[in-house]
Amino acid sequence: MSCASCVGRIERAITQLDGVQSVVVNLATGLATVEAEGGNPGLSHAVVAAVAEAGFAAKPDGEVSSESAEAEEEAARQGLWRSFVTAVLFTLPIVVFDMGSHFIPGLREWIEEDLGRAPFHLILFALASVVQFGPGLRFYRLGWRTLSHFAPDMNALVVLGTSAAYGYSVVATLMPGLLPEGSAHVYFEASAVIITLVLLGRLLEARARGRTTVAIKKLLGLQPRTARVIRSGKEFEISLETVQKGDLLRVRPGEKVPVDGIVEEGGSHVDESMITGEPIPVRKEAGAEVTGGTINGSGSFTFAATRVGAETVLAQIVEMVRAAQGSKLPIQAVVDRVTRWFVPVVVALAVLTFLIWLLWGPAPALTLALVNAVAVLIIACPCAMGLATPTSIMVGTGKGAELGILFRKGEALQILRDARIVALDKTGTLTEGRPTVTDVVSLNSFDEETLLHLAASAEQASEHPFARAILESAEKRSLVLAKPEGFESVAGKGIRCTVNGRRLEIGSMRYLESTGHAIESLDGDVSRISSQGKTPVAIGIDGHAAGVLAIADPIKPSTAEAVLALKKAGLRVVMITGDTGTTAQAVASQIGIDEVLAEIMPGAKADAVKRLQSDGSIVIFVGDGINDAPALAQADVGIAIGTGTDIAIESAQVVLMSGDLRKVPSALALSRATIRNIHQNLFWAFAYNAALIPVAAGALYPAFGILLSPVFAAAAMAASSICVVTNALRLRWFRDS
Repeated sequence: MSCASCVGRIERAITQLDGVQSVVVNLATGLATVEAEGGNPGLSHAVVAAVAEAGFAAKPDGEVSSESAEAEEEAARQGLWRSFVTAVLFTLPIVVFDMGSHFIPGLREWIEEDLGRAPFHLILFALASVVQFGPGLRFYRLGWRTLSHFAPDMNALVVLGTSAAYGYSVVATLMPGLLPEGSAHVYFEASAVIITLVLLGRLLEARARGRTTVAIKKLLGLQPRTARVIRSGKEFEISLETVQKGDLLRVRPGEKVPVDGIVEEGGSHVDESMITGEPIPVRKEAGAEVTGGTINGSGSFTFAATRVGAETVLAQIVEMVRAAQGSKLPIQAVVDRVTRWFVPVVVALAVLTFLIWLLWGPAPALTLALVNAVAVLIIACPCAMGLATPTSIMVGTGKGAELGILFRKGEALQILRDARIVALDKTGTLTEGRPTVTDVVSLNSFDEETLLHLAASAEQASEHPFARAILESAEKRSLVLAKPEGFESVAGKGIRCTVNGRRLEIGSMRYLESTGHAIESLDGDVSRISSQGKTPVAIGIDGHAAGVLAIADPIKPSTAEAVLALKKAGLRVVMITGDTGTTAQAVASQIGIDEVLAEIMPGAKADAVKRLQSDGSIVIFVGDGINDAPALAQADVGIAIGTGTDIAIESAQVVLMSGDLRKVPSALALSRATIRNIHQNLFWAFAYNAALIPVAAGALYPAFGILLSPVFAAAAMAASSICVVTNALRLRWFRDS
């Protein structure tokens, strides 16, 4: 594919297939993403056939390895380089002798008097023919195919323009009598220079586009080729592809971790910055998880492989980045509508230009008509319009991956820029997600140890983070727990069960009140605990309020800084939590959040997001837990903390690979920078065509006597695509906030 017209033609061809629901073809990546109804195992072959019918070639993605794709790209670049060098070698003499005769003293006289005009034109004809049908043959192959399908593209414009200049020159050289008197001029230099400049532009563009995939190449380069496996007490070095789940692997100092797993023996500090974007190495000991692609420090350890191949975190990151890079933003829809008609309109304008100059232009009318029509064909550049959006997306999402910000869906880039509200879950997002029991307050005849023993025994069957905190507190006191009976969990409220014949209800104050407990005796302690930003967990035993546990979850060091950055970015920051209003306000005041939605049940978080969206505001929701998944899906952009659950991550459009909340304003800044870059590219592409096509047609001639040479038109056309790609590459220098 060479321009946006190619993209549109392929999309239309695939869309016509039975069962296909949507098609996105990306010019920059050369990737087509097809969504279709199930039950059609032959769809891949049908897509390949449809693409071939449209005049192109395709392969199912699973049949193309990254190495073979890169080899094909390199072969294409080498082919362009050889064509360009050949074109230069045969174009340079034409330029020197034809155009140089206007500047080099005595050269014109030598050509006309000694060599002769007719032999000179024959020499130019021979040189230009080599360029036209040697390096220029690629344009004929591609352009004729699109012309035969009545869907001309950029190659067709080059073919029409250069063929017109070359063909006219051939007639002027071999059959000058067929042309009106005084119009038998040759334009071999125009056809040859146009082909040479277009090839130069394609070559520079290909090299620049190669740099847009640097993020994917870096990610792929993180994975080592081999792994050191331990079997029967002996170490063997095997290829990475043969590693299986459960294999015991050793990592020596300075080596890369080959796959994901859990440390069995030994310990070390591991540099995870290439995955999370966090520069500080993380300590890994027995029981800790390690990620493939990270770099071991000075220690050594063995670990059991838990995820291999496509299941590893690194493989999933690569797939996420590729999917985002291959997607289209909503803004691209406007470009697609324009480019669908762009090339046919340009051809029509070229014909109109030719006729106007032929009928009403000054002498030599035929010559001027040809030159201006060729200039219109050559200066038009659908390439720039087609590359404006995808190149910026590729570089922007790739940069995000380097920073530990994964855009699972490309459209999140555009939506995120326009967000006005960011809603933040508290536990695990604003806080560390590692709650601990700080106070045990007992009433009536219960002492602290008895109260904690009963509570911990009851919580053994619970999966709530607070349950783990209570169990850890009991473990520290070496309490021997009893087995709970009749355990029942009431979502968002608490639990009930029987321990040692005692009926227990444990949970929020509202829950105890709803189960018939008199809770007034707990009010003072609950108010004190809540005002300290801790969460009170009330305990009822045999129908009586027995006490309360204070549970604190430390606020992440990065939280306050992240909240301040979000406010400075112009966002309204809201905290959503199931805590009581007093506890929530105490936590919010510590981190600078002014607006709190407290006592929100887990299932009601999505409704809370919906209320924030009710005035039309675009809402970001940031969360990490299973109960955050509905809210992440409801939000315009869901951002999942990568240290959270798989369900939360699957529900989000953006994933932060670390728990650092400062990545949220960074993601917002990257989104704004990328969309700004796209707007710059689109302005350049559209303004270039809107301004220069009329100039090429001769719009400035009546007032200023200015005409645009086809040679300069070719140079401008090549420059436009290079400018767009180069501007997109500036995103590589985006800095994390």
